[in-house]
Amino acid sequence: MNTIKIAVIGLGYVGLPLARLFATKYPVVGFDINERRITELKSGTDSTLEVEEDILKKVLSETPKMETGLYCSDQLEDISDCTYFIVTVPTPVDSTNRPILTPLYKSSETVGKVLKKGDVVIYESTVYPGVTEEECVPVLEKVSGLEFNTDFFVGYSPERINPGDKEHTVEKILKVTSGSTPEIGQKVDQLYASVITAGTHLAPSIKVAEAAKVIENSQRDINIAFVNELAKIFNLMSIDTSAVLEAAGTKWNFLPFKPGLVGGHCIGVDPYYLAQKAQAYGYHPEIILAGRRMNDGMGKYVASEIIKLMVQRDMKIKAADILVLGITFKENCPDVRNTKAIDVINNLKAYGAQLTVFDPWASQEEVKKEFGLEIVKTLPNKKYAAIVLAVSHNQFLKIDLRSLLKEEGVLYDVKGVLKCKVEGKL
Repeated sequence: MNTIKIAVIGLGYVGLPLARLFATKYPVVGFDINERRITELKSGTDSTLEVEEDILKKVLSETPKMETGLYCSDQLEDISDCTYFIVTVPTPVDSTNRPILTPLYKSSETVGKVLKKGDVVIYESTVYPGVTEEECVPVLEKVSGLEFNTDFFVGYSPERINPGDKEHTVEKILKVTSGSTPEIGQKVDQLYASVITAGTHLAPSIKVAEAAKVIENSQRDINIAFVNELAKIFNLMSIDTSAVLEAAGTKWNFLPFKPGLVGGHCIGVDPYYLAQKAQAYGYHPEIILAGRRMNDGMGKYVASEIIKLMVQRDMKIKAADILVLGITFKENCPDVRNTKAIDVINNLKAYGAQLTVFDPWASQEEVKKEFGLEIVKTLPNKKYAAIVLAVSHNQFLKIDLRSLLKEEGVLYDVKGVLKCKVEGKL
């Protein structure tokens, strides 16, 4: 009988693919407080589209008592006999960009209620260095009544899931691991190594693993901010930014970043976690926050550029029909968390334009709940004063966009992917 039984806490974009993978070798209980999500998964359907239906159904179990497989539940008793608890809940920021650790506290309380001697709790959520041991462990101790590193242990293995990416799936991405003691570090590393074909890297401490994760996305954020600034400069000089980047990219060590809207649950959030911790130590991280300011302002910049082009054509702005293509945070993915397309939409609305937002990937219900916005799932048959390609879904690239434009209309390519003539792009 297998002595390892895994509970994955949180069955979203990160938790479900991980639970599915572990379930090919171990008994796994996927736990989520969202009853609707559990019902959906039990039927073999994943609305995030991260795990295909046939693959999910292969590992699903009808009982939490199994030798291998995945049982999905919102009942605490179903994870009470697990020996490893892997926490994959989101770590967002509030309206002032301060980290929200509430999901981590709540999930730690949940685990603490069933924690037993010898158990290991592994956190995957992106955090600033110190959160696992300084914030989560005290909650586990308080709720369970057990002593850290004597009765129970913790690990940290940052998620590296790329939503919508069917090539770089969880088992194909090298996994950083760590543990609260050297022995537990080895145990955690071996657990992941048993299913991650890309291999693992055992970090010397939990704080090192936490820091490694948070700088991965901070580095990417800063690089994109740099090319976004270049795009602004070159637009003023009437120089094609994509042509400049293509030419510069012929050098072997030039990094191939492109300008754009930077959203999502990682890149647009993680730098604030690192900045928060740095400020707690009395250091003001100028480069990190400058990059964030640049990227956070791109939605407003895009909207102003579109309006400027319309004004140059003597087009009436108030009540002008504008079509926005896409509201998800990236292409070919239903994820709308922290999408920056909404910034473009809200800024265009502020000018008095009438917007139609078309996205075949996004959930109408989720968009309405998150942003109070109605979107359409089919493309209306009408002419628009402006069309904005905000997200490069494959479906959009097959549409004859110019046929949907009024004669003097503006076509703005935020992603820089359209082959037809456009009036503006980043």
